[in-house]
Amino acid sequence: MSLAAHLEELGRPLVDEQLQHPTVKGIAQGNLDEAVFRSWLEQDYLFLHDYVRVFSRLAWQAPDAHLGDLVDLAHATFHDELDLHRSLSASFSADLDGARKGPACAAYTSFLLDSAAVYGDGLAALYPCMWGYSTLGRILAENPPSEPRYRRWVDTYADPGFADLAARIAQMIDEAEPDPATAERLFMEGMRHEVAFWSVES
Repeated sequence: MSLAAHLEELGRPLVDEQLQHPTVKGIAQGNLDEAVFRSWLEQDYLFLHDYVRVFSRLAWQAPDAHLGDLVDLAHATFHDELDLHRSLSASFSADLDGARKGPACAAYTSFLLDSAAVYGDGLAALYPCMWGYSTLGRILAENPPSEPRYRRWVDTYADPGFADLAARIAQMIDEAEPDPATAERLFMEGMRHEVAFWSVES
């Protein structure tokens, strides 16, 4: 089993935990309180800016074969994901430009930026976000919400193109060959941050 596949196996129970989280269940059912999603949207908007910085920091260290991959990941995050947030912001009355990081967002982004100081470690730390959202999107798309705004959110992360981006990171992890114990520790810490991030304040 490859290291990335092993990490996915370790992380799957925490994906299941996210699927049972009230925020994720509300998105899946299409009846999440708009104030809760607004808070999540603002926090994730701030998170994604730092996520782009993480990709950029890793790109500086990347072997030539994966420099383009990391540039593509940064581009997709900055344009596709952030555009989704901007387009949803008005209908949820979100103040993206005026938002400030809450504790969960600040802790997660600090962890990722610190981990990205070492190439292989940074890849393992960021993988929970890409792989986790791709997995959540795929599962939620099996019975998507009828509410069009939440359906659009699900469709974004269920898109095969997003799964392809996550698969690129898996390949990079395997090729980077980070210390397995360190990779497991960072990956699982990232997964715990993913769970905590759903508990935003409305």
